[in-house]
Amino acid sequence: MTTRRTRRDERGSMAVEIVILTPVLFAFVLLVVVFGKYVGVRGDVDAAARDAAREASFQTSRAAAEAAARQTVAVQLDGDTTCQRVAVDLTGWGPGGEVAVDLRCSTSLAGLGLIGVPGAAQVSGDAVVPLDPYRSYQ
Repeated sequence: MTTRRTRRDERGSMAVEIVILTPVLFAFVLLVVVFGKYVGVRGDVDAAARDAAREASFQTSRAAAEAAARQTVAVQLDGDTTCQRVAVDLTGWGPGGEVAVDLRCSTSLAGLGLIGVPGAAQVSGDAVVPLDPYRSYQ
């Protein structure tokens, strides 16, 4: 008789567990989505910094290098990501020197606003590329 009684006492416990665990699992899935968006944007900003530094290293003058780096950043990033700071460091300009690009950007999380995520996330990226030691620079 104790077996039948135990079964009756646990009746409905599965429904209670599902009701409690479903919001927790849903919140976890949404957290994974937000984290995935952040990681994706961070990779895009790093790639834009790397490509901008590389493009600047192909130029022969400082002015052309800075313009090429800024243009590359503008083309690389999508509409949800805007950079407040695009710093192109050309202090080592010349044979054997280097070009450094530092980006400070923010990305809109407006599409994820329904899940309680704030409006924007700050992302940064930087890259340093060596200049050709056997090439002339102006």
